[in-house]
Amino acid sequence: MRVVGFAGFSGSGKTTLVEQLIPALKLRGQRVSVVKHAHHSFDIDHPGKDTWRHREAGAFEVLAASPRRLVLMRELEARVEHSVHDLLAQLRTDVDWVLVEGFKQSNLPKVEVWRQAHGKPLRFPDDPHIVAIATDEAGALPVTAHCPVLDLNVADDVATWLVDNAERFEYRTPPSLP
Repeated sequence: MRVVGFAGFSGSGKTTLVEQLIPALKLRGQRVSVVKHAHHSFDIDHPGKDTWRHREAGAFEVLAASPRRLVLMRELEARVEHSVHDLLAQLRTDVDWVLVEGFKQSNLPKVEVWRQAHGKPLRFPDDPHIVAIATDEAGALPVTAHCPVLDLNVADDVATWLVDNAERFEYRTPPSLP
C-alpha cells in the first residue's frame, strides 16, 4: 500500500484533484481507497459531497472521519445480498441496542411500522417474527392485532416498550456464524 496526503485550504481543489486521480490510477491497474477528514461537518454521501464524489470516481473504499464519527463505505466487487446476521457480526458488541431498518424477511423479532395513509398491507400476522405494531392509526388496522400496538408518533412510548420487553430482543448469534 502506498499512501499520499493532499493538503491545502478549503476550496483549494484537493477534492477535485483526488476525484480526478482515482480514475487515472485505476486506468493504470491500481486499486484506490480514500481517507477523508470531515472536520467541518459530517454530511456524507449526497451528490456533490466529497465522499459521494470519491465513490462516483471509482474509489474502492472511502473512509470519512470527524472527531465524533467514522464511516467506511466500500464498493463491492460483485453484487452481494448481505444477511442481517453477517452484518450484525461486524458491529461492536458493547452496545445495548442495534436498531435494524429493513431486512423484513429476517428472522429477527420485529416491530412492524404501518401508516394508514401509505395504503400498504400489514405483514402481520403472516410474519411470525412481528412482536408489535407501531402505527399512526390503531383503529384503522386492517386486521385484529394479537400483539401490542404502539403509537408510531410517540418514540418515547416505543422506547419504553422496548426497554420493558428487552429480554425478547436478546440476540444470539446463529450457530452457523463465528
